[in-house]
Amino acid sequence: MTQQSNSYIPSYLNAEDPGPWGIFLQQVDRVEPYLGELGKWVGTLKHPEKILVVDVPVRLDDGSIAHFEGYRVQHSLNCGPGKGGIRYHQDVTLSEVMALSAWMSIKTAVVGLPYGGAKGGIRFNPRDYSKSEVERITRRYINEISDFIGVEKDIPGPDVNTNAQTMAWMMDTYSMNAGKDCPGIVTGKPIAIGGSLGRVEATGRGVFIVGAAAAQDAGLDLCGARICIQGFGNVGSTAARLFTEAGARVIAVQDHTGSVYNPDGLQIDALIEHVAAHGGVAGKPNVQNISNDEFWEVQSDILIPAALEGQIHQGNAGRIRTRIIVEGANGPTTPEADDILANSGIIIVPDVLANAGGVTVSYFEWVQNSANFYWSEEEINQRLETIMDNAYKTLSATASEHRVTLRTAAFITACTRILQVRELRGLYP
Repeated sequence: MTQQSNSYIPSYLNAEDPGPWGIFLQQVDRVEPYLGELGKWVGTLKHPEKILVVDVPVRLDDGSIAHFEGYRVQHSLNCGPGKGGIRYHQDVTLSEVMALSAWMSIKTAVVGLPYGGAKGGIRFNPRDYSKSEVERITRRYINEISDFIGVEKDIPGPDVNTNAQTMAWMMDTYSMNAGKDCPGIVTGKPIAIGGSLGRVEATGRGVFIVGAAAAQDAGLDLCGARICIQGFGNVGSTAARLFTEAGARVIAVQDHTGSVYNPDGLQIDALIEHVAAHGGVAGKPNVQNISNDEFWEVQSDILIPAALEGQIHQGNAGRIRTRIIVEGANGPTTPEADDILANSGIIIVPDVLANAGGVTVSYFEWVQNSANFYWSEEEINQRLETIMDNAYKTLSATASEHRVTLRTAAFITACTRILQVRELRGLYP
């Protein structure tokens, strides 16, 4: 059961176990003492501005009609239009989407982007459906939420099990309904229809940038450093490649198919090719297979959880042996695990900074779409590195000033920025 926050739990969630939303509320409760006079506005962080739940009816290939549950949550639009991905997963819940939208509010404020937080999802497993069925589900979902989103109101992007092709279908559907081309309605699009160079690798690159900065702060030489990665999709594989290029050794990788280990370092390019051909790391020749439980006990210098939320919890946090955790996933560490890891002296670079590379380059894409002027990949990567590095330095300084963890420092920074804007804008009417 999730530990209760002192915050109000809405009637549409289970008060006994509010799920990921409860974790976000606990995180806000922890930072409230640092907000000073702005604390009177903290309730605005604990109540999403708008929540939309839609039915997504679709005709399947066999002629039958299936119904799917879809969500779009706008947590806070104080600092700009909503920004956040759309995930396709059979276990997605309203609580999860609420929490993810709130973490997007924090994330965009941490790196100083002119956005608020939003998130969306459809409750289904796309692996169980044909490409044409996924396309119809996507188009119907966007049709249902089209009045809720907009180029200057709420801009979706890719997330778990969605990609550039998904974004292309979303953009086309919205544009057809609007009667004009609207490339800025989504980010993460293919380059040919207004996508940004560098977007595919942006989240993993951001993980590497702040991971390298944290390693430097900790006096850890990346050359020869041991890296473990949970999740080997776009984020995990990109981070693995960049850390390897910096001289580190990726010694263990886990995904939904299993866990592989090589103390001398896995061959990342070969592992990427194997995953592309077989759908996961399991079955990779010339490596040692270990259990998923054993993965968490592998001794490393940097651990990167880059899968789903709640993967590091009270049950396994005490077994983790690493120096630095860089959260590539959203919400991978529960508050209880946070305390256990902090007491063990493990540094955690929180998700709201570590995986902000994706939304940062999404912002670049949105700006380029608006201006109809596009930058080189080198320019994109340089701008990304500057923003991520500056954000890390700000959080590191805040953590030192208040003698708190980087996660608490991130929430102090972000909540202060969001609530300052809320106070200046006031309430209408």
